[in-house]
Amino acid sequence: MVGVSSYFSATTGISRIAHEFLDFKTSELERYARGQWQLLVDNDLTEVPEMVEATKLGLESYARGILRTQTEAVFGFDGEKQLVMATEDSVPLPDERDTLRQLIETRPAELITPTLAGVQRVAKGFYFAPYDWYILHTEHYEVFYRDLQRITNRTAAILAGATVLAVFFLIAFAGTLTRPLQSVVVSMRNIIASNDLSERVPVQYRDETGELAHTFNIMTEELERAYAQIKSYALQAVVARKKESKIRNIFQKYVPQELIDRYYANPESMLVGENRILSVLFSDIRSFTSISEAMNPDDLVQSLNHYFSVMVDIIMNRGGVIDKYIGDAIMAFFGAPVKHEDDAYQSVVAGIEMCTNLESFNAHQRAAGKPEFQIGVGINYGVVTVGNIGTDKKMDYTVIGDMVNLASRLEGLTKYYQVPLLISQSLQQRIEGRLRTRVLDAVAVKGKSTGVRIYTAALELDPTQEKIWDQHNEAMERYFNREFKAAAAALAQVLRLAPQDTAARRIYERAERYKQQPPPAEWSGVEVMESK
Repeated sequence: MVGVSSYFSATTGISRIAHEFLDFKTSELERYARGQWQLLVDNDLTEVPEMVEATKLGLESYARGILRTQTEAVFGFDGEKQLVMATEDSVPLPDERDTLRQLIETRPAELITPTLAGVQRVAKGFYFAPYDWYILHTEHYEVFYRDLQRITNRTAAILAGATVLAVFFLIAFAGTLTRPLQSVVVSMRNIIASNDLSERVPVQYRDETGELAHTFNIMTEELERAYAQIKSYALQAVVARKKESKIRNIFQKYVPQELIDRYYANPESMLVGENRILSVLFSDIRSFTSISEAMNPDDLVQSLNHYFSVMVDIIMNRGGVIDKYIGDAIMAFFGAPVKHEDDAYQSVVAGIEMCTNLESFNAHQRAAGKPEFQIGVGINYGVVTVGNIGTDKKMDYTVIGDMVNLASRLEGLTKYYQVPLLISQSLQQRIEGRLRTRVLDAVAVKGKSTGVRIYTAALELDPTQEKIWDQHNEAMERYFNREFKAAAAALAQVLRLAPQDTAARRIYERAERYKQQPPPAEWSGVEVMESK
């Protein structure tokens, strides 16, 4: 710290002296120039060119006289930015003209570091109005700061030497102080390497380090006694863990892993149910009875297992849980036992991917000469009861409630509307803005008096589909508002673009019928689907 402080004090002082000396000589040069000009003024000779030129030569001679080193130089530039005075033969280089032009225009009076004649210099200048000259008194940068650089190098060398000596003595003293601790470390490493707790540390001094060694020896004696008990407990734990691992591997095929973890932690909650908001998905293979009759049992089982493998992977990759297989149908849910922020969105994406990935499955079926599968997927979102349903001898982790029944009904309605995917209004509200949806109808399924709007969804659409879906959604709003004529006209445009669109045709036929025979005043757009 003393060295650094001394360094800064010395460099500051020398730098200040150098700056002041340069400033002094520049001021003397300026004072001389003004004195010479004043003589011309006093004798009314300012208009005599010969006398003015003589004073300029005198100024250059005086400038040469105040120089003390071969590297000092004085330059003068006129209003045309031309070099008119120089105390050395070197002249500014062509690539320095722009810098000189800016320097002469601004005429700085403070200390500057321009590059002149290819050499970086420290300069102090002044503007002399009678000649319209800007005069610079300069010194080479290296020469000007030579003493500072010398002090810097010496200070760095002294500090480096002092640091080396300090580190040497520090290591020497630290080695003396830590030698007893090294004995403890060596003994600990031997114990770790050999697992031999009989190792003891020699007590070298009767001080704190000796007390540490003695305490360490007592600790190893206690650890040696405890080690035998630990090995016995560890063996029992390994056997128990292997049994648990086998049980987990078996039951993870039937119930979610998160559920197994929860019930291992809290077995008393095995039969406790809870109300949760989640998505429920049903999928079913259409006309599976006809398909099964046309295939031999081995091929049927092989195709069905392949189909389940594709669909289950999609559902599980999206965070879903397979509830059960109902013949050829799949029931799954999203949001239990672990809830995620985007369960609703992931459930719809899973349904879309199931429908789109069916094509690759069917390509495999065609290549094998087997029948293709067509599926319907229905998804609902709402409050259900989720938990282990059954007894302590046999139970299922499943969901129950009206929302589950509606999901099953939506899957059944995919046949009626000839679309692969149907979702409920509550689910559409959760994914609105993230996926494209198309409202198909408002229905009340069998056994229900209240209706819900039903939708289909897609990850992306081509331009023609975009136009069809937009026109169909607009037509449905007119239909629900009892504007049957406008709705029928809009749906007619949809059918011109997509003549095979069953959902649009069904609503178009209703709108045409309601144009002639309007429904009752209490009609809300809901169709009761008695057969579904």
